[in-house]
Amino acid sequence: MVSRSYSNLLDLISCDSPKTSTNTVTGNVSRRLNRVMTAAGIISELEEENPISSAGSDAPSSVQREKLIIVSNQLPIRAHRRTDDKGWYFTWDEDSLLLQLKDGVDDNLDLTYIGCLREEIDMTEQDEVAQILLETFNCVPAFLPADLFSKFYHGFCKQHLWPLFHYMLPLSPELGGRFDQSLWQAYVSVNKIFADKVMEVINPDEDFVWVHDYHLMVLPTFLRKRFNRLKLGFFLHSPFPSSEIYRTLPVRDEILRALLNADLIGFHTFDYARHFLSCCSRLLGVTYQSKRGYIGVEYYGRTVNIKILPVGIHMEQLKQVMDHDVTGLRVAELSERFKNLVVLLGVDDMDIFKGISLKLLAMEQLLEQHADWIGKVVLVQIANPARGRGRDVQEVQAETYSTAERINKKYRLPGYDPVVLIDNPLQFYERVAFYLVADCCLVTAVRDGMNLIPYEYTISRHGNSSLDQVLARDPFSPKKSVLVVSEFIGCSPSLSGAIRVNPWNIESVSEAMHSALYMGDMERQLRHEKNYRYVSTHDVSYWANSFVNDLERACKDHGKRRCWSVGFGLSYRIVALDPNFRKLSVEHILSAYKRSRNRMILLDYDGALMPQFSIERGPTEESLRVITSLCQDPQNTVYLVSGINKETMSRWFSFDERLVIAAEHGYFIRKNKESEWETTVPLTDFEWKQIAEPIMKLYTETTDGASIHATESALVWQYQYADPDFGSCQAKELLSHLESVLSNEPVTVKTGHHYVEVKPQGVTKGLVAVRILSELQEKSIRADFVLCIGDDRSDEDMFEVINQAAATGPVLSPVAEVFACTVGQKPSKAKYYLEDSSEILRMLQGLANFSDSSSSGPRLA
Repeated sequence: MVSRSYSNLLDLISCDSPKTSTNTVTGNVSRRLNRVMTAAGIISELEEENPISSAGSDAPSSVQREKLIIVSNQLPIRAHRRTDDKGWYFTWDEDSLLLQLKDGVDDNLDLTYIGCLREEIDMTEQDEVAQILLETFNCVPAFLPADLFSKFYHGFCKQHLWPLFHYMLPLSPELGGRFDQSLWQAYVSVNKIFADKVMEVINPDEDFVWVHDYHLMVLPTFLRKRFNRLKLGFFLHSPFPSSEIYRTLPVRDEILRALLNADLIGFHTFDYARHFLSCCSRLLGVTYQSKRGYIGVEYYGRTVNIKILPVGIHMEQLKQVMDHDVTGLRVAELSERFKNLVVLLGVDDMDIFKGISLKLLAMEQLLEQHADWIGKVVLVQIANPARGRGRDVQEVQAETYSTAERINKKYRLPGYDPVVLIDNPLQFYERVAFYLVADCCLVTAVRDGMNLIPYEYTISRHGNSSLDQVLARDPFSPKKSVLVVSEFIGCSPSLSGAIRVNPWNIESVSEAMHSALYMGDMERQLRHEKNYRYVSTHDVSYWANSFVNDLERACKDHGKRRCWSVGFGLSYRIVALDPNFRKLSVEHILSAYKRSRNRMILLDYDGALMPQFSIERGPTEESLRVITSLCQDPQNTVYLVSGINKETMSRWFSFDERLVIAAEHGYFIRKNKESEWETTVPLTDFEWKQIAEPIMKLYTETTDGASIHATESALVWQYQYADPDFGSCQAKELLSHLESVLSNEPVTVKTGHHYVEVKPQGVTKGLVAVRILSELQEKSIRADFVLCIGDDRSDEDMFEVINQAAATGPVLSPVAEVFACTVGQKPSKAKYYLEDSSEILRMLQGLANFSDSSSSGPRLA
């Protein structure tokens, strides 16, 4: 397809996938790299750029394929210094998830990676390194100054976000440290640099961007600011904490709003997604709903989709490692080393959340309570180097070493140590060899985002024919394995065959270890089969393919919406609306008003003429003056619609004989001051109130912050001041309860934003519009000007009726001009909007001024 590029970068290189996996930086590179310049140092999160339009460029186009741009803190590349110290050579990092996910991406998409290298590259070599990585690996490196990277990664990411997302609060300077504004600025600055790197390679009309993990959570805002219709996904590989924890973060709103600038947000488990949605609801007031299996957050006219799917392992890579001769040799060595011993295996990073010391204590308790296992069972604990640094890592290391030494000293026998602690880095094939000889794998982290160790163990235990021969197993016999996993890790819900434990309960973990030791072969086979069936079908390619497919689905309607930019800095967001939805021009409506002779004006009082959350609910002098002027024009008939009871409306608007008032959302209507109130539906008894009101009172008593609003025709249970989650839960239960007990009554039970309402069937504000149009048709009067203003969902019924009348006729004049107008930029059946009630009053004042100065004419009704 034809691609309209936003930089000259892609014109420099071929879009074919690289065929070589290794290359060397030596000498000059023939093709130079055009790059967006980024200055080193800290920027403010309030820095503003001019957003770049998402319309196409008029620059010469080149034929390019669609790309999937994968953005992460680190590139899936290993950099190696040449032995003569005169350059670098590079290889793919086969263990990187970012590289492995390519197997699940459609062949029609080219992959481009953006991220940092693990090694620091001298500034004099950066251009050459960047060029060779782009040409050979399709990678765009982000070079960060050492001090900026330290503040970004070791500072904000590892000192603030990582502990908080793992439920560690900074209660003292020693526990994570106090919030440091300079570290936050560094975090924002690095995200800005990554946005510039995306700018170098993106074609925003066609390419997809997939951002990974908590290091780049504000990147979506920078990208969305530049390209409104960018197809953008984000996946969080760590836990997302509950709202009670997350709310302690000083920049909580900025991060949530930034994430909501993505089109699709992925989480490993429902718990993580639920916590994120709860934070959005409590802190930002946004709502979400599940529709046809998909969860969506409604955010300024956009639906931000939520994806729940744990990542998998790379099956082919693991099988290839098992096929290597060196793996078989290592398995043979370990089988001989642990001959006649039952092997329990733990593989963890040496950090505070992996629970290594708790696991060792459980092992100690197992040996203490079941002394017959001394000399027969061994716990092999592989402790990988910690990814972070600091005093907490040193304390974990010291505790682990001392605990292991104490247990060994206590239960040591000649040639036997109950705990084997391996703290040197192991190659992947060595780890697989340990999986193969281990009878049970223990993963007892106190908090972990995903943890793929149980998946690797399950597939490894399935083995192959050559390994079966090394292990002296019958290749045709059912495979067996036992997993003991913490209920606080992301993979736990997907492993139905695992024994789940609370790692803090040492006795429980010890009992689980004992159960694993005594478990029969049949149960071991059944548990293994359950786990293997899931892990083998939900590998990394399945995960990547599912995410990309959902990202395409989430972005398919991008071209059908008009977008407006709202907010500054990290509060920036996009308002997406119907292409025909636009702001009502006072000059335009005034011109139509002047040309017309028969005018129909429908005004919603609540929220349109009077702000929704105004303390004083009564009309202001200005609004009374405007309504009076409009009513005095004989060419106008003015209708005022409200949810307020009829007594209050009569008291407030008794000044004009010709004003038509509809109260209680259209149940009552009064044609003029001298008329009696009429009902728009046949009169019914209200015995249903005796059923509904006690139930509402019960829910009010049990829901702090809830209240009941009663009118003559309706009962409304409101919970806007209650806890959002509990109030919503109670509202759903109340809705179900009322629908059940009122099923035979002539009423409608409906729910809305923070309310549950019971009212007579058929009563809507749309019914008022229908009645007005019917009376016009009976009198053979055809209005040539219709203005309908409302602000909430209840007014959408009026808009629908008016729009339908304009489209189908013959109720209105063939030349009628219809202005359905809502308050604020939001999805609506209205075609126009004004920002707030003050703008509405100014517009109505303009119409009233013309009426005051014009001559009288024939009345509409």
